[in-house]
Amino acid sequence: MNSNNDPNYSPLRDVAQSPEATARYLADVQRVLLDIGKNLETLAIETRVHLRKTHVEGDRWYQARLRAMPVEKALGSVLKNLNNLTEGLEKSAYKRHAHDEAVVNTVKQRKEKEIERQRKKNPPTLQAAANPPQQGAQSQNYGYGGPTSIYDLGKRDSA
Repeated sequence: MNSNNDPNYSPLRDVAQSPEATARYLADVQRVLLDIGKNLETLAIETRVHLRKTHVEGDRWYQARLRAMPVEKALGSVLKNLNNLTEGLEKSAYKRHAHDEAVVNTVKQRKEKEIERQRKKNPPTLQAAANPPQQGAQSQNYGYGGPTSIYDLGKRDSA
């Protein structure tokens, strides 16, 4: 029961329980961050232009650029971190979906392993011993005296 009156209620709990809801939520967050990234890119360009053309009397031609570089570097770092963050959101959505697939596959693999273990513990009996011989047909159990290679197969009596 999800209720806003519950002190432990979290709206993201429902999102976290579904890989599809998680992917939608992360995509929405990524869209917002990409919009912010566009604005930050524009701000970085405008800041660069303004700072590089701000000259003080007595400056040499490169000194305005040198003063602007730390600011440009800081904004560039923010943009790089933002791009890494949006890539991380994509990766997280993929890994969340892969987790649910792994859970489903784990159950299947455990069932298959259990069947294999049971088969190894109780090997199936030979078909000749399991099926009673039909009337008129002669059943031959070679045991240790049977054909030992594919070249000996032609020497068997055929039914």
